[in-house]
Amino acid sequence: MNGEGDANSGYRPEFVAALQLFARVSEAMHVRGLQRPILVGGAAAEFWSHSAVTTGDFDICTTRQPELEEEMQQVGFVRPSGAGAMLKGWVHPGLRLGFEIVAEVPMDGNIEPARLRLIRPVGESALFRVICVEDLIADRMGQYASRSAPDRIDQARMLLSLHPDADLDYLERRTREESMGDYGVEDITG
Repeated sequence: MNGEGDANSGYRPEFVAALQLFARVSEAMHVRGLQRPILVGGAAAEFWSHSAVTTGDFDICTTRQPELEEEMQQVGFVRPSGAGAMLKGWVHPGLRLGFEIVAEVPMDGNIEPARLRLIRPVGESALFRVICVEDLIADRMGQYASRSAPDRIDQARMLLSLHPDADLDYLERRTREESMGDYGVEDITG
């Protein structure tokens, strides 16, 4: 179920500015008759945590990468070049956050598309899509289970505490899927 909400204040100003730009690009895609890209990863964690978790980049999923990159260029995004530059992503001169298209679909297509959220950033009429908090928590637990990111369980616990109305049945299923059966809701709440 898509819900439209407002990205309320409490976020760091740089993140709000990035959300606004992302929403404009997203809206331009929608106007072209294309699906809006989806915000995932650290930027989704910052969004759902109200900047308690911060990120240095926006990870984006889209099946229409060339069109999305055209729209990003229209609002001033450029590909960095030179030594030490992030070669796979995009930057905007007014922001210190990178933007990178990481996949065509979030989480290998294992999410329920009806659970994507449609959000309007503060001060913006444009909308963007973001994975639901349950899928984000499951993603954090999958990273924790891989042993590559031991802090992700703390993020999962914080996100769930900030969203006590989360769908625990869906969260249980998705957490089990992302952690290859190793973890469930009781590991997040315990």
